[in-house]
Amino acid sequence: MVRYIPTNAMSLPHPIPDDLIELISYRLRAIAEPMRIKLLDRLRDGEACVGELVDAAGASQQNVSKHLHVLLDAGIVGKRKDGNRTYYRIVDQGVFSLCDQVCGTLQRQFSELGALLEGTGSGRGGGRG
Repeated sequence: MVRYIPTNAMSLPHPIPDDLIELISYRLRAIAEPMRIKLLDRLRDGEACVGELVDAAGASQQNVSKHLHVLLDAGIVGKRKDGNRTYYRIVDQGVFSLCDQVCGTLQRQFSELGALLEGTGSGRGGGRG
């Protein structure tokens, strides 16, 4: 039996069907690479040609193109040709919501870790004695 668990964004079947798990995994792998996150961050400012993305990423044209192809296949970016140039843009803005959620979680974890470290460094709680 499949049941639905409501969330703010959408409802996913529970248990999640294997084919949907594969699609989710593919999408997450597509953005789980530092160079691709860097490219997405640059594209947050708007459409850019490959040359501009090469400059922003500080990588070779071949490397940037390879990563853009992965993002394009995953449906996260789109492209258009204008003469000899290819321009890329974000087509799935939801990718930024995911990044914002991860960053928010990291900030909370760092804050909690900082509070713990402050507590052990000043003799309050957690100290050995």
